Amino acid sequence: MRIRALALAVAAGLGTLTAPVTTTAPAAPSGQAEPYLVGRGIADATGEVAEVGMMGYGRFDQRAEGLHNRLRARSFVIADRATGERVLLVVVDSPMIFTSVRQAVLRQLAERYGNLYTERNVLITGTHTHAGPGGYSHHLLYNLTTIGFHRKTFDAITEGIVESAMRAHADAAPASLTLTHGELTGASANRSREAFERNPAADRDFFPDAIDPQTSLLRIERDGRAVGAINWFATHNTSMSGDNRLISADNKGYAAYHWEHDVEGVDYRTSDPGFVAAFAQTNAGDMSPNLDLTPPSTPEDFARTRDIGRRQYDAAAAQVNARGTRLDGGVDSRLVNVDLSEVEVRPEFTGDGRHHRTCDPAVGAAMAAGSTEDGPAFPLFAEGQNPLWDTVSGSVLYTASPELRQCQAPKGIVVPIGAMNAAYPWVAERVPVQLVRVGTLYLLGVPGEVTIAAGLRLRRTVAEVVGADIRDVLVAGYSNGYIHYVTTPEEYDAQQYEGGSTLFGRWQLPALQQTAAELASALRDGRALAPGSAPADLSGRQLSLQPGVVLDSPQPGRRFGDVLAQPAPRYARGEQVSVTFAGAHPGNDLHRGGTYLEVQRRQGSSWHTVADDGDWSTTFRWTRDGVAASKVTIGWTVPADAEGVYRVRYHGDAKGLLGRVTAFTGTSNQFTVAG
Repeated sequence: MRIRALALAVAAGLGTLTAPVTTTAPAAPSGQAEPYLVGRGIADATGEVAEVGMMGYGRFDQRAEGLHNRLRARSFVIADRATGERVLLVVVDSPMIFTSVRQAVLRQLAERYGNLYTERNVLITGTHTHAGPGGYSHHLLYNLTTIGFHRKTFDAITEGIVESAMRAHADAAPASLTLTHGELTGASANRSREAFERNPAADRDFFPDAIDPQTSLLRIERDGRAVGAINWFATHNTSMSGDNRLISADNKGYAAYHWEHDVEGVDYRTSDPGFVAAFAQTNAGDMSPNLDLTPPSTPEDFARTRDIGRRQYDAAAAQVNARGTRLDGGVDSRLVNVDLSEVEVRPEFTGDGRHHRTCDPAVGAAMAAGSTEDGPAFPLFAEGQNPLWDTVSGSVLYTASPELRQCQAPKGIVVPIGAMNAAYPWVAERVPVQLVRVGTLYLLGVPGEVTIAAGLRLRRTVAEVVGADIRDVLVAGYSNGYIHYVTTPEEYDAQQYEGGSTLFGRWQLPALQQTAAELASALRDGRALAPGSAPADLSGRQLSLQPGVVLDSPQPGRRFGDVLAQPAPRYARGEQVSVTFAGAHPGNDLHRGGTYLEVQRRQGSSWHTVADDGDWSTTFRWTRDGVAASKVTIGWTVPADAEGVYRVRYHGDAKGLLGRVTAFTGTSNQFTVAG
C-alpha cells in the first residue's frame, strides 16, 4: 500500500511529451563539414517462438506459444573521418546480452573485417524485453527455465546482430551527429523507493521524483536531414506481463517500430534501412514502466505496452528539431575485463576511508522473491527482511563459509552460486566494462541492471575524470554481458529485490566506479589500456536437454495449410480478424529475415502484402493439437485506414518421418473491410 499510494500520487501528475515530427534537422553552420562516417543497419534477431522458455521473469511456466512481433538488431558504425577511429554500437530487442553472444559476434566480425571491430570498440546492448526467448547464455542459471541451451535461438540472435553490423558497415557515409537532452516524466516509476530513500541527499536531490527523467537523443544527419537516431531512457521493458506467451519487443520495441514503420515508412523486408531508430536502456534497474507499481493485469497488455512505447517515441521525436550539441570528432573507446569476485576497492571509492573487497557471487532471498511491482518470482520469499531464511542461512547452511556470510551481509543468502561455479559455470564472474566516446557523448557499458542512484555515481565518476557535462555521460546498461543488478551500498543494505540481486556484495558498485575511473583516465590521456584476460569461452560445455521436433502431422483428413477456421466475410476498422490453419511446429524453420504470415490486399489482379509477423497489428499463435498436429491462429487488428478486399496467408514448415522439413503455404478465404 505504501509504494502503491506513492506511485498513484506521482502518476496522477504525469504526462507524455507530444510534438509534431519532421525529419529535417536545423541547418548546420555554414561551411561546417560532416565530420563522421556513419552507417546504419537493421536485421531480424528473432529466436524460437514456440516451446522455448522465455527470458526475464524467471518463470518455468512461461513458455512461448507464438509471436507478437519480430525482434530486431539495430547497428550503428560511427567513424571519425580525421583519425579513422571507429565504434560499433548495437541495440538488440533482447532480454540480455550474454558474453556468449558477444564472443560469437566478435569472432564473426573478425572473420569478415579483421581487426576493424574488436572487443574494445564494439558495444552490444539489450533492450531487456521480458518477452524474448531464452536459452542462449553459456551460464547455467539463465538456461534453467529453458531446459538447457537452445542453439537455434543463439544462432538467430548472433546472426541477426552480425547481419545488422554488416549492413551498417556497408551503409557508412559522411554524416553529422547532434546530441540533445529532454525530460520524460510519464514512462517510469521507482519500484524500490524504500531502498532509494536510503541514499544521501546528494543523490536523492538529483532525482526529486525518484526517477531518472533524462531522455537523450543522438541523431544522425546527412545533408541536413535526419536518417537515424539512438535514444537512451531508463525504464524497464516489462509492459508485457509474466503471463504473456508471445515473443515481443515490448515498449522499447514499439517505440522503434512506430518511428521507423509508422512515421518513416520503413519496409523491413528490404535491406535498405531508410531510417533507423534504436531505443536503448540506461540505468533502468529500479525504473518500472508500470506506473501504478502493479504488474500488467492481462497476459498481453498491448495497450499499455504501446502507450509507454509511444511516450518514449514522443519524447525522443520532440528533440529532432532541437539544435542541441553538434558533435565534432573524438571517437574512441577503452575496455577492461574485470573479475568482480575479487576486486580490492580503494578508499577513494568506498567512501569510508578503508579498503574493501568484493565477494564471491551469491543469490539473496530478496532476489528469489522477485520484483513484485513487475511480477513476483518464487513464493516463501519477500523483499527486505526474510527472518526465517536469514536464520537458516546464518545457522545451518553457511557455517562452513563465515567469510562469505560476512562479506555479503546483510544479504540472506539463498544460493552461494560462486561456490557452484567451481563444478559448472552458473553465473559470470569475469565480465567486460567499457567506455565509448563519440564527441562529447560518453557511454559506460556496464553488464548489468544499474539503479538510477548507482548510475548517477558512475556518471559522476566518469564526468569528473574527463571534464564532461554529467548529462552527456550515460550508463549503457545490459551491455556485453550480465551480472544481474548494481545498487549503491545504501540500497544494498535495504535488501529489496535489486539489492538481493547484486551478486558480488555491498562493494560491487564502488568496484565498478574504480574501474570506470581507470577507463576514463586512459581515454582522457590517450593511453592504451590492457584489457586483461577475457571471459572464458564456454561454448563447448553446454547442456541441451529439451528434445527437438520429432514429427509433424496434420489433423485427420486434413493437409498442412488447410484452413480450420475461416475469417468472417466482412470486418470493420478496428475489429480483429482471426484465421486458424492446420499447421506445423514453428521451430522447424525460424523464418529469420522472413515471416510466418502475410496479410494481403487485392490490387487489381494481384495481391500486395500490407502486414506480416513483424507488425504490431498481427499475432501468430501456435498450439499443439494432440501428439504431432498443430494449430496456428493468425490475428490481425484492422487498421483505421484499411479498406478493400484482403486475405491471410500462413507459411509453415513440416518435419517428416525421416527428418526432412518441407515448406508449405495456406491461404484463407477473402474478406472485405469497409470504411
